[in-house]
Amino acid sequence: MPCALCGDIIPTEVDRCPACGAWARRRDFRAVGVAVFMLLGFNAFVALGSGISLLRLARPLHGATHDSYDAAATGKALAPYADVFTIGTIMAAVTGLLYLTWLWRAFHQSPGPHRHHRAWVLLGWFLPVVNLWLPPRMVYEVWVNSGRYRTAERQAAGLVVVGWWACALLGLVLGRVFAHGSVETLADARLDVHVGVAAAAFQALAAALCMATVFQITRIQITR
Repeated sequence: MPCALCGDIIPTEVDRCPACGAWARRRDFRAVGVAVFMLLGFNAFVALGSGISLLRLARPLHGATHDSYDAAATGKALAPYADVFTIGTIMAAVTGLLYLTWLWRAFHQSPGPHRHHRAWVLLGWFLPVVNLWLPPRMVYEVWVNSGRYRTAERQAAGLVVVGWWACALLGLVLGRVFAHGSVETLADARLDVHVGVAAAAFQALAAALCMATVFQITRIQITR
């Protein structure tokens, strides 16, 4: 591989250019992959912690009655969790920017064939309707084109990508439903807490599955 700084050939077994000491491009790609992986892990940790805290909050509600239920106190207890989901969305957006940088590079390094132009790696996330189905398809193509896979392995990769995308969409929708939920009655409060737990679980699972895709694609492209 030629060095991006001086043009000298960098042997496969080393990470720095022998002539100028610059990092090889494959090492730079590995660093971005590790950064995305760690941010996704942090997102999963926050979502999982929120879900566990909401489960603890659900216990008093199960033992409450319509006479002992306090809507004002429950609303105050649930308000911070709505803020946590908002912060989680902001964190996911920041992680997504770095993820797009990683995916752009991974798409370029995958040998193909590709059904879509490289520009769709970015456009597919921002165009309405298209962003509901194109991003997971691009990730799947990058994954299966980065290595040699059997049919069963391609299907397994497809299940991981579909699971990640479905959990991400469900977590986003349920998080918004939770933030706008009602606690006027005991039944409403119980439902809102269950929706929040489900949203946190789906978000944590989505982050974990996305970590698996980042890890596998990065590993394959570096060792190829």
